[in-house]
Amino acid sequence: MTTAQRLKQKLLVEIEKLPEYRLQEVLDFVSFLLSQKSRYSPGYQEQGKELDPEKNPVLQFIGGVSHGSLAQGIDEELYGV
Repeated sequence: MTTAQRLKQKLLVEIEKLPEYRLQEVLDFVSFLLSQKSRYSPGYQEQGKELDPEKNPVLQFIGGVSHGSLAQGIDEELYGV
């Protein structure tokens, strides 16, 4: 039995213990996770939508700093360490 199969069985056992009024919450959460999986998985891009730096300020900033780590020396600056 695979790890995924064991986890699914354990989920079923635990779901059986829930009161009826909680089942909708579980279903909503699973639906949320499934939507996030497809939307935020590596390589995901909405159909027909190109990444447009003009519409996304983060894309405009990428590559904006050409020197080393921005966090270098941050502890000293913040905490005097």
